[in-house]
Amino acid sequence: MRNLFFTACTFFLLFSCDKGKTVAKTDSDKTDSLTNEEWKPIDSATATKAWIEYATPGEMHKMLAKSDGNWSGENTMWMENGGKPMISQSEVTNKMVFDGRYQVSNHKGNFMGMPFEGMSILAYDNSKKKFVSTWIDNMGTGIMNMEGDWNPSTKSIEFKGKMTDPSRPGKDCEVREVFTFVDDNTQKMEMYGPDSKTGKEFKTMEIKFTKK
Repeated sequence: MRNLFFTACTFFLLFSCDKGKTVAKTDSDKTDSLTNEEWKPIDSATATKAWIEYATPGEMHKMLAKSDGNWSGENTMWMENGGKPMISQSEVTNKMVFDGRYQVSNHKGNFMGMPFEGMSILAYDNSKKKFVSTWIDNMGTGIMNMEGDWNPSTKSIEFKGKMTDPSRPGKDCEVREVFTFVDDNTQKMEMYGPDSKTGKEFKTMEIKFTKK
């Protein structure tokens, strides 16, 4: 049944892309997407094998699964470089979904005396060989997207991406996150972003997670 499903997906993908060859390239095409001129035909057996490998959870997904459960967070935030740190507490629940392919994390806490809720979806993309994540919360209306590489020597993932900068309408700012798996019961997240005055990167947040 699984092979039948992937064969159907592959057929649909190849058929759709073949039809799309007559579509002109637009300015919105991304550099990491294949253009019509770069497209090369792939036989169905090769495509099906690739889809199965892409969709099969591996060692990185097993590593993420170890983080399932309830965690407490000690949060430190800085509004500007060299500013006074703000300390707060948070609670996090992690759960792998779709048969161990993605980890959904729900965060609850407070920020400057106001209730705070956030949710992330974290995955390891077998094709890109990268971790990918999204983040949403109740203090915004956008979605932050990041990609990261695993560093086995430091047991950490360094994410890089962009998020909305509401003080500059229509513009994004670059952000960076380092997530360290200290041990099975301890994790650390460090977030970096641009200083509002200088634009230079500084640490905006650090959260130390302890598993309950």
